[in-house]
Amino acid sequence: MKPEKDAWNALNAHAAAQLKGDFADRVLRAARGPQAETWQELNAAAARQLRPGFADRVLRAARAAADMPSLASQFALSAVTAAVCLAAVIFIHQRNVNAADERNLAEWRQVVSVAEEFEAGVL
Repeated sequence: MKPEKDAWNALNAHAAAQLKGDFADRVLRAARGPQAETWQELNAAAARQLRPGFADRVLRAARAAADMPSLASQFALSAVTAAVCLAAVIFIHQRNVNAADERNLAEWRQVVSVAEEFEAGVL
């Protein structure tokens, strides 16, 4: 057990010798982040880099880039959407009507067949 402890102590000593004296302070400062005064200085330095009217120019550019669709294009899109929906409704309705007609015809054929058999046996 002693050789492991000695090796561990030697490793700790070697690692500690590699670190600068203010290592722990720098780690704590980095973990806590900048102080409020530092943030204020950074904000002031950034504000000095911007020309007056920067926010207005950014907003104008963003509004220009986001073109609003015209009333005609909105109406055209609405008309196309309504036409597609109407076509879908007509298609589904026609399919259901055809299926109902086929069912009704099959049932009437069965009724006619039974009636013909009855008439053939009675006459």
